[in-house]
Amino acid sequence: MIDLIWKVWPPHDVLRIMKRVTLALLIAAAAALPAASAEGAAHAARGAKLEIKNTSLGRILANGRGLTVYMFTHDQVNQDTCVAISGCTGIWPLVTSSGTPTLGPGVKRSLVGAIKLPGGQRQVTYAGHPLYTYIADAGPGDTSYVGQSQFGGRWYALSPAGHSVK
Repeated sequence: MIDLIWKVWPPHDVLRIMKRVTLALLIAAAAALPAASAEGAAHAARGAKLEIKNTSLGRILANGRGLTVYMFTHDQVNQDTCVAISGCTGIWPLVTSSGTPTLGPGVKRSLVGAIKLPGGQRQVTYAGHPLYTYIADAGPGDTSYVGQSQFGGRWYALSPAGHSVK
């Protein structure tokens, strides 16, 4: 069966189709996020957790489930610009916390902060970078979306020192 697919569609066409299907699924998932916002708010009420994860890119900041935490190059220090861009937080959910985040070994408390967003949410920051996750990360330690260009900027991981990891 796979041999037939490769004969009908060359591998580069199959990859292009897979990317389009993935993008369509991401857009559909982002549209469904308002229904899931109550669940996200409940998680935020428990507080965020930050930890350091060993990955193919080295040691990077991750959330309590081991998923890569991202910074957005379009943001300013302690200022989130993603919230003002239509669809951005649907693809790149904010790391929020109603209290002080729990920190794993290697996470520097002096670099952890929070900014207040319109609507009252508190977004966690690290070295002044507002933090996000990515809805399509495959699982703990996934770094395949580091460097992704979307919504007018690039999305990078962060080192324990608070520097971008590309």
